[in-house]
Amino acid sequence: MGRGKVELKRIDNKVSRQVTFAKRRNGLLKKAYELSVLCDAVVALIIFSTRGRLFEFSTSSCMYKTLERYRSCNFNSEATATPKTELSNYQEYLKLKTRVEFLQTT
Repeated sequence: MGRGKVELKRIDNKVSRQVTFAKRRNGLLKKAYELSVLCDAVVALIIFSTRGRLFEFSTSSCMYKTLERYRSCNFNSEATATPKTELSNYQEYLKLKTRVEFLQTT
């Protein structure tokens, strides 16, 4: 026998909302780990709570490498519409921007 459908809306009770966040966050982190182990997938997960706390999971030792890979893949999908000269300039800009963000976080 399965559980009933959960109505997706914001939980009004602050304590219940925090408890639900903690449980679902842990479940999501567990699922990300399981996906990476079972399927040998590269997984990166970033969660910010309403209080501004950061929770993250990455299969590689450095989240930066995964984010850089994401940006390069995302950039390559948009590259077909961009001329070659603008493409190289924009790619250099993205690399520098990523590097600056990484340095700021560390």
